[in-house]
Amino acid sequence: MDSAELIAWVLDNLNYWVVTVFMAVESSFIPFPSEVVVPPAAWLAMSKGEMSIVLVVVFATLGADIGALFNYYLAKWLGRPVVYKFADSRIGHMCLIDRQSVEKAERYFRDHGAASTFFGRLVPAVRQLISIPAGLAGMRIDHFLLYTTLGAGVWNSVLAFIGYLIYRAMPDVGPERVVEEATKYSHEIGYVILALAVVIIGVLVYKGVQKKKTV
Repeated sequence: MDSAELIAWVLDNLNYWVVTVFMAVESSFIPFPSEVVVPPAAWLAMSKGEMSIVLVVVFATLGADIGALFNYYLAKWLGRPVVYKFADSRIGHMCLIDRQSVEKAERYFRDHGAASTFFGRLVPAVRQLISIPAGLAGMRIDHFLLYTTLGAGVWNSVLAFIGYLIYRAMPDVGPERVVEEATKYSHEIGYVILALAVVIIGVLVYKGVQKKKTV
């Protein structure tokens, strides 16, 4: 079964279990676009009422947590030399992982600290790999799960909202068209959400610093 056939199967069999499994796959190092899962599932929830948009987000986030934990423990147990050896291998390249992408994820983790597991879930090309430097650094598992769940929840809510908007604009199209439309806008919206999150946190940090100065 090639990728096109797999995507067609997913779109023909969308339910909560399929959402969970394939969002776990998407959140691991195996390349699979989240736009193929959450937006059409949200669209189906609106058009056919077979699923709930809220539960689509919940199960998608659960799947993202599972995939992230897989990457986290794999990196923690294998260590940096093995991870980079895999990134340099042919199999790693087939999974769309190379040394440059892992180094980028590590820099992102170092620059943003523990909260990078939240912010990283909103950044294309970093989202699937941010769990690897967290595992390499031995980040506390409770903090990792908290930030991962929050970040994945925000991203999946964005994707579900895109599916909802597509339904409102084009209620008679099929899931394949939903995927096309969602793919057009998801990355741009993700960057907007990331920018807003950075601004909000920056304001909160600034207010906290100012408050300490006045005490």
